Amino acid sequence: MQKTLYGIAAFIVLLVMVGLALPRYSRVEVTVRIDANPATVFALVNDFHRIGLWSSLTDTDPNARIVYSGPVRGVGATLTWDGPIIGTGNEVIVESQPFRHVSTSVTAAGDGESRSWFDVAGGDGETAVSWGLETDCGYNVAARYVALMLKNAIRRDHAEALARLRDLAESLPVADFSDLEIEQITVAATRIAYLPTTSIPEPAAISEAMGDAYFAILNFIDEHGLQEDGAPMSITRSYSGAELMFDAAIPVRGIGDAAPGDGAAVKLGETYAGPVIRVKHIGPYRTLGATHQKILSYLAALGIRRAGDAWESYVSDPTKVPEAELLTYVYYPIEP
Repeated sequence: MQKTLYGIAAFIVLLVMVGLALPRYSRVEVTVRIDANPATVFALVNDFHRIGLWSSLTDTDPNARIVYSGPVRGVGATLTWDGPIIGTGNEVIVESQPFRHVSTSVTAAGDGESRSWFDVAGGDGETAVSWGLETDCGYNVAARYVALMLKNAIRRDHAEALARLRDLAESLPVADFSDLEIEQITVAATRIAYLPTTSIPEPAAISEAMGDAYFAILNFIDEHGLQEDGAPMSITRSYSGAELMFDAAIPVRGIGDAAPGDGAAVKLGETYAGPVIRVKHIGPYRTLGATHQKILSYLAALGIRRAGDAWESYVSDPTKVPEAELLTYVYYPIEP
């Protein structure tokens, strides 16, 4: 019996010695290449709502309670979980470098604190994204053994999740929106005089149609003693590919109790009021189409839903400002 006890004690000592020799930090990192721009990939790893589309925490615990708090995305965004299988814990984004890097702090009951990160790098028409996880086991010998045994399983789970990330990113619009100047603001309604207009979707034709429409609107404003109250606008109503339908509009003031009725073509109305994405466009009007494509890619990547028709506000006077310096604001109404 004494020899058996000595043997067991020696075995335990050996396990402890081997355990202490194991790495204190358990680190796993998996990389995948994606046929998408870095801005799109970054948007899908910088927001726990978007991460949930391709790396669901509840796959093994469908009854888990998931709570999002803090900012929607970026530093401070927090994910908290509580389930009978996955236990309790939370993850917080602690570092967010646009289009390059996201780092999170992960705390799970009984497991201590871990660090997770995403590194995003573009090149040669594709993006490489690496997903890493590092756990500090301290001097907990049992935790070091568990980390060693789980390493391959974690690597496999990360690889499968990144494959789903690749499929999602490659299904989204491809325009690179990393150079956009984007604001999310709330706008008030503005009174406008407007004229529904159609044109073929070519810059010269659109310019001519707008010129004719603004001429008619200015005549309407003069006839009814109104005053211009802002930059000319165009509100996109529909686009079929062969025909563009929009409202040419000019903000107005001076509408009293005896407001004029609608003209034969020109009408009075109000613009949208509520939350919008506003993008600053500098340059020729003919390049506005590319800016719209970038905005649509941005909205799709971040999962932001539109809430109305987009419009453009032509701040600069093209007769006084060089074409390369023309300022246009592009607005997209969005859901709160």
